[in-house]
Amino acid sequence: MENRKLKRLVTSALLAAIYSVLALALPLLSFGPVQFRVSEALTLLPVFSPVAGVGVTVGCLITNTIGFLMGVTFPQDILFGTLATLVGCVFTWLLRGIRFRGLPVLSALAPVVSNTLIIGWEINAFFLDTPSLVGFVTSAVGVGLGELAACLGLGLLLVALLERTGLARHFREL
Repeated sequence: MENRKLKRLVTSALLAAIYSVLALALPLLSFGPVQFRVSEALTLLPVFSPVAGVGVTVGCLITNTIGFLMGVTFPQDILFGTLATLVGCVFTWLLRGIRFRGLPVLSALAPVVSNTLIIGWEINAFFLDTPSLVGFVTSAVGVGLGELAACLGLGLLLVALLERTGLARHFREL
């Protein structure tokens, strides 16, 4: 029993570190109104285990906190960015069994939708001079496009590779 708890803790910590390293290594892509966080591909790992969602969410929290300390993001993103990732990971897990041609496409859309709506709202509410529906839509589209590329492109590729190589079973055993 203790061994399983330790494996879960270590896996979550490693995923948090990997998420942060990937995002912080590419700050120009990871922060800003139009983001392409390579690390967002990891938001599909809850397809295999909810433990992955914990690690990815903690990684997002760490990344947004460091981004704030670096002066490239704002305190609101620590809360709302982490919330968007958490919601995305929860729905990725819940939709894991629905597949198209063997791929969890709906799971891949979960972080796209949560980030598009939550971060689009955040940008509109806190960073535009006059929040409006147009401002929200514009912000949401900018966020959503980067998230689509990361999740539907890289994320689904990651899931397919983990399943084909048999490495996905390590997550499922957690």
